[in-house]
Amino acid sequence: MNKAQLVDAIAQKTATKKEAQSIVETVLDSIKGSLKKKEDVAISGFGTFKVKQTKARMGRNPKTGESIKIPAKKKITFRPAKDLKAILQ
Repeated sequence: MNKAQLVDAIAQKTATKKEAQSIVETVLDSIKGSLKKKEDVAISGFGTFKVKQTKARMGRNPKTGESIKIPAKKKITFRPAKDLKAILQ
C-alpha cells in the first residue's frame, strides 16, 4: 500500500478524499516532527518508531579491499506491537 492508496482507504470509510489527504499528511508530519526531536513514536496496537545513533566504524570497500571509515549516523527503527505480529503469523 502506498500513500495514495492509504488516502483512498481512509476516504472510503470516513471522509472525502481531500479530508483524508489532510488527515494522512497531518499524521505523517506529526510522526516526522517527533522523530526529528528524537522522541519515540508509539502507536498502540501497531508499533514503535525510534531514532537510534550508530557509532562510527571501520568498513571495507568490497571492490578494492581498502579500509574506509564509516561515519556515525542516526537511523530510524521500527518495532511492531504484539497485535501486529500476531496478524502476520
